[in-house]
Amino acid sequence: MPKERRRSAVHEPDYQYLIGRIRQARVEMGLTQVAVAKVLGRPVSFVSKCELGERRLDPLDLRDFATIYEKPLGFFYPTTKKRKLKSKKSAD
Repeated sequence: MPKERRRSAVHEPDYQYLIGRIRQARVEMGLTQVAVAKVLGRPVSFVSKCELGERRLDPLDLRDFATIYEKPLGFFYPTTKKRKLKSKKSAD
């Protein structure tokens, strides 16, 4: 029996929420992608791709965005639903 291929996390609703909150936080701070890119020392395309979900966010990148936008990390995560995670044993 072939293993089921896992769908990329960028298509999950929780990840879409995360990238939406990154953009929202930037806009609330009145910053442009250009300004954020300068603070990060990254190209503007980095910020754009993060906001569009074209580039997967590293936890350290998320920390940097949170710092720039003066938001706690919890701001970027949905709190309305709790997802039941499968243990490795039950997944096999």
